[in-house]
Amino acid sequence: MPNPRILIVDDEERFRTTLGKVLREKELEVNTVGSGMEALEEIKKKLYDVIILDVKMPGLNGIETLKEIKKFNPGIEVILLTGHASVDSAIDGMRLGAYDYIMKPCEIEALMEEINGAYQVKASRDDRLQKAELRKLVSRSPS
Repeated sequence: MPNPRILIVDDEERFRTTLGKVLREKELEVNTVGSGMEALEEIKKKLYDVIILDVKMPGLNGIETLKEIKKFNPGIEVILLTGHASVDSAIDGMRLGAYDYIMKPCEIEALMEEINGAYQVKASRDDRLQKAELRKLVSRSPS
């Protein structure tokens, strides 16, 4: 299985830059942006498997961004990053389709487990969709 394509969305530049560097060292393909609006523009330009999305951001917050991501591409898995005060928001985000949430600051190994789990869910779903599309094509072809 290829490595997942990751987008980190966080308004704290130092955090997203450091996290991006650490994930690249784990041989993941990573891009970073600093806002929900930038994330929505980025996913229109490039395919991502997993988005790591901060809940608390100025402008378009993480929950609003999640809603828009899922409208644009429901197949992208989203892991929410949250501080203690916004756990309720993270749970709301899971109801809206986020894969899971993780507390900030987070241990990199715990985050890697979340990324791998989210990517496996996405890859499995993509595989099933591809097989369903193939069955559909085969059933339409003349015998």
